[in-house]
Amino acid sequence: MGDKKMAGMAAEDIGKCAYGIFKAGQQYIGKTVGILGEALTIKEMGEKLSKGLGIGSVHYHAAEADEYRGYGFPGADEMGNMFQVYRDFEPQVLAKRSAETARQLNPSLQNFDTFVAKNKDKILPATQPAPAPAS
Repeated sequence: MGDKKMAGMAAEDIGKCAYGIFKAGQQYIGKTVGILGEALTIKEMGEKLSKGLGIGSVHYHAAEADEYRGYGFPGADEMGNMFQVYRDFEPQVLAKRSAETARQLNPSLQNFDTFVAKNKDKILPATQPAPAPAS
C-alpha cells in the first residue's frame, strides 16, 4: 500500500454505529452511511503499535497485491484485493467514509491508539512463566 491510508474501525464500534443509525430514526432511511474510526498508513499503524505495546519497531513487508494473493491462506485473495483497492483508489475509498459521522453515531468511537491500549493483552501473547529448574 506504500504511503496510502486505510480506513480502520474496531468491530465493536461498527455495531455501536449501526445502533446509532437505528436510534436516529428516519434520518438515515434510504441512505448509505460510510464510517471509519481512523485512516492510517501501514507505517503509522506500526509506529502506533510499537509505542502502544511498548515493543521495538514494527516493520512490514511491502508485498504487492499479487504476491499477497499468492500466500495461499484463507482470505489472502480478498485481503490482496482490499490492499490493492486502497493503494489504487485511496482518495475515492476514504471520501466515502467519515470519522465525524461515526463519532456522531457512537460518541465512544475509538481511534487506533485507544484500540491498541484497550486490547494490548489480546495483541501480545501472555508471557509464560519460566519452567522450574530440574532437581
